[in-house]
Amino acid sequence: MHRLGALLGLSLFASGAHAQVSPAVRSRLEARIHATAATGVGLYFRDLGTGDTLSIDGGRRFHAASTMKLPVMIQLFRDRDGGRISLDDSLLVHDTFPSIVDGSPFTVDKSDDSDSSLYELVGRRTTVRHLLELMETVSSNLATDVLIERIGADRANATAHALGADSILVLRGVEDDKAYHAGRNNTTTARDLAVLLTAIAQDRAASPAACDSMLAILSRQHFTEGIPAGLPAGAKVFHKTGWIGSVVYHDAAIVELPNHRRYVLVVLTGGIQKDEDAYRLVADLSRIIAAGDLE
Repeated sequence: MHRLGALLGLSLFASGAHAQVSPAVRSRLEARIHATAATGVGLYFRDLGTGDTLSIDGGRRFHAASTMKLPVMIQLFRDRDGGRISLDDSLLVHDTFPSIVDGSPFTVDKSDDSDSSLYELVGRRTTVRHLLELMETVSSNLATDVLIERIGADRANATAHALGADSILVLRGVEDDKAYHAGRNNTTTARDLAVLLTAIAQDRAASPAACDSMLAILSRQHFTEGIPAGLPAGAKVFHKTGWIGSVVYHDAAIVELPNHRRYVLVVLTGGIQKDEDAYRLVADLSRIIAAGDLE
């Protein structure tokens, strides 16, 4: 039994005949994408049973938003595997950091963060474990910047490239407005994120125990309006979202359906003016993939 199946208490199917996503499924996906006004949509699908893939602008580059927290998490667990850090280590919580542009200070704004709880601990210490949970499950920007300061964005970037996500760019933490306006942003493609999620699902991103821990964290994601909203009852999803209002909305997931079909699905969107329209698009694309015919 595959480790992810063991984690869920499920026996995974053994793939026999080589399966391909049908042309009809691709057509439905493309029609649904074209029905929403956007500056761009990138989709990448990988069947974890057969290895087959489907890409619709999967190499298109987007601002990564909070999906860059995936490679940060992977680097943290690799550092734990290597004895460089313990999840029980404590770090000082602070909200001012140097810009990568010129070293001038910027402050992470509580009003722009999806989590407010960590700001109560500014000036105090908390564990790496707590920061990691907040970074992934409620997408805390403050937790992210404290952790990136500890591990280094360049190291997370190098690890992502070594795993095969060779065009992702992790330059910095979150809310460095000077860098944002200078165009020095974290960027990714749907394919890059799919490569990283596949590495986690296949126990290659770090040790098997670390990959189990990453899956458990991703299963506790609080924001479920995208890919999970398009899945049937009983489906399991392990995912990370990213959002910058009217700029981008992303969801990157490992999915296991009740029939034990397992796959990675990443949908990145840009320029959709209403959040609800972005959520609906991603949920609908997820629904088409989940119900898709295989041939």
